[in-house]
Amino acid sequence: MIALDHVTKRYGAINALRDLTLNVERGEMFGLIGPDGAGKTTTIRIVCGLQRPDGGTVRVVGVDPGRDRKTITSSVGYLSQQFSLYGDLSIDENIAFFADIHGVRDYRAARNRLLDLTGLTPFRGRLAQQLSGGMKQKLALACTLVHEPALIVLDEPTTGVDPVSRREFWKLLAEFLARGVTIVMATPYLDEAERCARVALLHDGRLLALDRPKALRDALPGRIAEVLAADERRAADFMEAMPGVLGVQRFGERAHVRFDPAIIRDADELSARLVAGGVEGLRVRPIPPSLEDVFIARLDEARL
Repeated sequence: MIALDHVTKRYGAINALRDLTLNVERGEMFGLIGPDGAGKTTTIRIVCGLQRPDGGTVRVVGVDPGRDRKTITSSVGYLSQQFSLYGDLSIDENIAFFADIHGVRDYRAARNRLLDLTGLTPFRGRLAQQLSGGMKQKLALACTLVHEPALIVLDEPTTGVDPVSRREFWKLLAEFLARGVTIVMATPYLDEAERCARVALLHDGRLLALDRPKALRDALPGRIAEVLAADERRAADFMEAMPGVLGVQRFGERAHVRFDPAIIRDADELSARLVAGGVEGLRVRPIPPSLEDVFIARLDEARL
């Protein structure tokens, strides 16, 4: 569905994308993962034909998105970061407008189905500016899908959305995925990335890793333990200097510690070493690696 081959993009002296190569298969949910400035939005804008790359080749549904705009407009639905619909139009009027600009004449059946799926049917006469954040995102998704595209591209669609609306939004995406729609989502939330079939981890315009979330977690060298201590800073400093520790990442009062089992056998041995070092108020337990652990480890490797 999407193929990027050695794509680069610059904004003056800033390299937004650096030799990016990836592909998205038809019918999969694919995640572009990374912090602000990683290159997610630039990748999406190039895929949608809104920007041209400075180098490399791009194919979306088999065509160059910068040249074959007609195919891209009919085949791709794009949902931007910001709510971009018309606040002084009702839900029905917004959907009718987007159906019209896509040349969809008989859109009413699709509109009614989308309103039912999104739960917006009871509010169809309400102005868009009067909707909650979650309802606005549902309306934006309905407008994106009214012309029944084969591919939808979502740029951080759940940023600023409350947890309940976020969960409902993901249920909607699962519905469309089951109908054969290909979904590409950019998100800074690694818990959302776990829902994707495959993910690309981006940082500073570079591809750090690309695979299934489970495969990325399974390939992470070492084991992970969660450490809580009365003095978390002292514990973190002590572990960073400990032989066999591959990385320490602090999350408030907790720390995730990645260690080499050939040197530190298990979480119990890690705990014993901390106690011997005078670290107090300890609680140490083994945990499975998360995508966040993978991302941090890959980022550390890239900096070496």
